[in-house]
Amino acid sequence: MNNFTFYSPTYFAFGKDTEQEAGAYVKRFGGTKVLIHYGGGSVVRSGLLERVKASLKKEDIPYVELGGVQPNPRSGLVYEGIELCKKEDVDFILAVGGGSTIDSAKAIAAGVVYDGDFWDFYCGKRIENALPVGTILTISAAGSEGSPDTVITNENGMYKRGASGDAIRPKFSILNPALTQTLSPYQTACGITDIMAHLYERYLTNTKEVEVTDRQIEALLLTMVHEGPRAVEDSNNYEARANIMWAGMMAHNNSCGVGRSQDWNSHNIEHELSALYDCAHGAGLAVTMPAVFTYVMEQDVMRFAQVAVRVWGCQMDFEHPEVTAKAGIEAFRNFLISIGMPKNFEELGAKEEDIPKLVDVLCNGDGRPGYIRGFVELNEEDCANIYKLML
Repeated sequence: MNNFTFYSPTYFAFGKDTEQEAGAYVKRFGGTKVLIHYGGGSVVRSGLLERVKASLKKEDIPYVELGGVQPNPRSGLVYEGIELCKKEDVDFILAVGGGSTIDSAKAIAAGVVYDGDFWDFYCGKRIENALPVGTILTISAAGSEGSPDTVITNENGMYKRGASGDAIRPKFSILNPALTQTLSPYQTACGITDIMAHLYERYLTNTKEVEVTDRQIEALLLTMVHEGPRAVEDSNNYEARANIMWAGMMAHNNSCGVGRSQDWNSHNIEHELSALYDCAHGAGLAVTMPAVFTYVMEQDVMRFAQVAVRVWGCQMDFEHPEVTAKAGIEAFRNFLISIGMPKNFEELGAKEEDIPKLVDVLCNGDGRPGYIRGFVELNEEDCANIYKLML
């Protein structure tokens, strides 16, 4: 196990009706004027936005609003939010929505207190300071409600990139599983896939002797295997959604990733798909992960065999562990298909003729060095081969 530091200060309020206390939590964490940041229809139609406003009014906390966050959140709205916060002297940002909204809120929070272009953070500069952020989660997926991470798409080049820093970990996150009951089965399945991706990205490690975090990851994967189909089948299954919501937070606050190297090649490869085609991130990951795993399996066959046995119930073939490893990848792929995820480029809406463009942006765009590095270093040829496996 590697040396590590771990700092996770987010205060979580979990359960039914907890969103009605949003104003009290903003006051508790020092907010005196708030930007309410959200997407669009669902938080308005459900009445959630009005409940949030009422909770702020109850605490005599003024607010301004900025809606319009899209899936795969865009840089243009971030710039707009930064200017609005500066103009209105906002000192706290409250994100009401899913991972896209929270990621956009974090980008705004970092940009308001920074003299340069906020995109610097998405080109490698670590976020050291930011306005405080609170969240009210409406979809279990990205884990941004507990993480130090944010992903934004720059409309100048359509680069989808991530940034990180403990300064953007939310001060509080309100997690009411009932708020996810209005999601469609497809949206629910996309979220489940994203959660499982966050776990696999940490599981694929070149660090030895990390049994504690291996077991944590395996337990959370098993939870998703059990609860995922229940939530997809019955949108009103509160208990299934509660377990998924907490698993989603644990999957990405990095408690499962400490002391070990991590991968993130699947995320990087998928980001080009959702940036170009505007597909759901989880759907893109469902097509990407089995292809990546198949391509890199020989880096550590026994690691893939281990998860195949411990999570997917495959029989260990000690003479030919690659057989077990492949069976585990196929079991994972079949699970994703069973909950309604796409299985190839065609179902995702991607095109074979776009592969050279995808590879170029992935490996060379926005100053990248011609390769991506994680569990395995992948050059342009490797990435092209992986995209072809998705066909």
